[in-house]
Amino acid sequence: MHTETFSYLPPFSDKEVQAQIDYIIKNNWIPGIEYTEQPGLDNSYWRFWKLPFFDAKTSAEVMEELKACRGENPGAYIKITGYDNIRQGQVLAFVASKPGK
Repeated sequence: MHTETFSYLPPFSDKEVQAQIDYIIKNNWIPGIEYTEQPGLDNSYWRFWKLPFFDAKTSAEVMEELKACRGENPGAYIKITGYDNIRQGQVLAFVASKPGK
């Protein structure tokens, strides 16, 4: 199943997820968390976990929200996204959590 950037790699550890969030913040992109129970080519709609984190200064802030999202949605695939407000679009997205992991 193709689920965005890095889909060819083994699942990321939390430390690796946090490093990617650091990269998003370093590039002045806006991190976001999205989730769905049924990813796939026929389902491109992922729900936002809260709003994008416009004011996030550290990856730790986003990681806390990822933890909360995992807790409330244990059966969901959860991805981290990076939005570039200059290009006005998503520039990075990857699955940060899969059900049961």
